[in-house]
Amino acid sequence: MIRIAFPAQPEETVAFAVSPLLECVLSLHVLLGPKHHALQHEWVRRMRGLDPELRREVEAFGFVYRRHVSDVFLPTPDEEAETFDQELERFRSQPAELLLPVLARSLYDHGGTGEVDAAAVAARGGAELVDDPAAFAGRLADMLERYWRAGFGEEWERIEPLLAHSIADAGRMLAADGIRPVLGKLPGHCRFDADRNELIVDLPHEHELAVTSERPLVLVPSYFVWPHLVINCDAPWPIALVFAAPALARDAEPRLPPEELLRTLGALADDTRLRILKLIAERPRTTQELAPLVGLSRAGLSKSLHRLADAGLVTGTREGYYVVYSLADGRLRSTASALERFLRL
Repeated sequence: MIRIAFPAQPEETVAFAVSPLLECVLSLHVLLGPKHHALQHEWVRRMRGLDPELRREVEAFGFVYRRHVSDVFLPTPDEEAETFDQELERFRSQPAELLLPVLARSLYDHGGTGEVDAAAVAARGGAELVDDPAAFAGRLADMLERYWRAGFGEEWERIEPLLAHSIADAGRMLAADGIRPVLGKLPGHCRFDADRNELIVDLPHEHELAVTSERPLVLVPSYFVWPHLVINCDAPWPIALVFAAPALARDAEPRLPPEELLRTLGALADDTRLRILKLIAERPRTTQELAPLVGLSRAGLSKSLHRLADAGLVTGTREGYYVVYSLADGRLRSTASALERFLRL
């Protein structure tokens, strides 16, 4: 389990970034394992026309991104966003002593020591990396540049606005409601412990760290990371979480069957329940706060909340003596999609 602790004002220790270089490398991970990435099959089909020589190079460097995408490709939390060329130049300029362990990570098990087993790396296809890490990184960068020019640059123009929109939405949410709802957009095995002011990531890796304004948590929405979550805790690379952008995550959500659609629409077909839903959409609220706002008794409010919860529109979480209700906006999105599909049948 990974625990990431925040200070009293966590909003000051979160940065957002998009990375053309990271997306480029993640797309290569998809190309080498297409059966595990159902939402990107359209991209995989388009790349069937990739130049055969370039495809062989993609395969030759495959250990860098086939199983584990290296932390060296993570974006920095700097104020200025970097272009692909700027990120690639930063990658080329990394010192050899950092390049070897980070690029060879998938070829050896350091057992928590961080030391590189050079013999194991060489025996598993990384001999050129061991012999001259800087030269290997240069050849890898050249291949990535050719791949970008061959097609991924155009793909980036398509997906960059989607990722930028994700960041804009998260920024507005952070400013209005704080860190909790922003982190609530992360996958299910990530949860925010409000009592301890911690983000908990349920992974088989024990690590505790604290983010600060000097070393913030970088949240990186991605189009090609799904169905994975990429997390880095180790210096000198940024503390980072790379997660599926909401626009893509919505495509992965289960569709509502007709009976659930009817139950959801029925829950929405009441002005009082709609007012309750709007108040909860503004921010999570307790029953004690909601009752006077909508002019209902505790019993009447409880009945309305039960109807909304049964339809999957709100969720209740106990915090001490109170139950806090939050909007389950994934259900709202899937309801809209299911209704549109029904109307177009």
